[in-house]
Amino acid sequence: MTQEILVVGFGAVGAIYAYSLHRTDKVRLTVVARGNYELIKEHGMYIKSQRFGNVEAWKPHRVVNSISSAADRQYSHVILSTKCVPEVIKTPDLLKPLISSPYCDQFQQPVYVLLQNGLNIEVDLYRAIKALGKPEEPVIINTGVYVFANLISANVVEHGPFARLDIGIYRPHDYTTMVNSPAEQQVLEGLKELFHNVDINIYPEIQRKKFAKNMLNIAYAACACLTRCSLTSLFRPPPTNVPYEPYLDPVTADRVNLYTRKWIKDILDECVRLGRAMGFPDSEDGLPSSIVENSMKTSEKNYSGPDSNHNPSTLLDIEKGAPIEVEVIWGETVRLAKERNVDVPRIEMASTLRNKLRIELHDIALFQFHSLSQSPAAITFPSPRPLSSPIIIQSGTGTPDQ
Repeated sequence: MTQEILVVGFGAVGAIYAYSLHRTDKVRLTVVARGNYELIKEHGMYIKSQRFGNVEAWKPHRVVNSISSAADRQYSHVILSTKCVPEVIKTPDLLKPLISSPYCDQFQQPVYVLLQNGLNIEVDLYRAIKALGKPEEPVIINTGVYVFANLISANVVEHGPFARLDIGIYRPHDYTTMVNSPAEQQVLEGLKELFHNVDINIYPEIQRKKFAKNMLNIAYAACACLTRCSLTSLFRPPPTNVPYEPYLDPVTADRVNLYTRKWIKDILDECVRLGRAMGFPDSEDGLPSSIVENSMKTSEKNYSGPDSNHNPSTLLDIEKGAPIEVEVIWGETVRLAKERNVDVPRIEMASTLRNKLRIELHDIALFQFHSLSQSPAAITFPSPRPLSSPIIIQSGTGTPDQ
């Protein structure tokens, strides 16, 4: 039986996973596109993928310009692939057409799937659905999203070899249940079967997997955004036969290794200490201490190749003047640490500096996100600024040394 699925947000992440859904014969897809609606409607989406190949002028079954326009049928799943920026607009406000009358009077609540960065991003949506007074418990699937994808123009996505989702059921205030109920397992298996050529791992306790993914955002995205440099400038050696840039210049390599990479490692270590305080054990099904060293090795491998051109999406957002996920990635981590009396000075520093950028971009972010639930309008971003020269971040003080 064909399932009606709604994807909200048609940027890089939304496009890749929507295309994966499209490739099966089990889904009829509606996509909400905001700033690129007219372009997608007329010309489709172009995907340059190492995993899916080159896809030209692809259009989902239906493309609409707002959630209100999509709120006309029963969906089995609503997949949210926008940035989660609650200080601009909370998820229940974004999804209001689906969790208010007349939609709620005519249709059942779907399964919500969050393809978003950050911690505790489910809470507001869960409470809003509970407040409807329906007898059914809200079903929210949180995910760890691993995909090297960038939106290089409004309808062109560049995608690397990875497409992975770690998925699990959200349970309020529960970090320890390690067995899915039969109903939970059925929901997760059902979602897994809908995707084509995506590595999907089902976990009975998703928060520790979400925490592990958030560690990477905290450390690597912070470094890229605060220095305004691609991660290849930290890991990629100078070119030999094939020219490319940026790369790790031999002139600064010693200081980058001594200070900047050490700063990244120290942030990851702070995250592990917080994870222990949250009850995540030092084990493969918890939060293994080896995640720090393995992460550093994996990042060096991913960002050292001559054809590596991926940038953290938050760095691209800053360059475009688009909303950034400060609160759910860094701010929520700091709050969790304070609740448990865990000292995380480097994460606090990164959060404070990123928050300054968030305030500067607030007006643009507010305008863009509100356009999702209502009719879209033209969005004008400031002209991108060039990436600055490399900055060495000194571990311990966090003081930049130009």
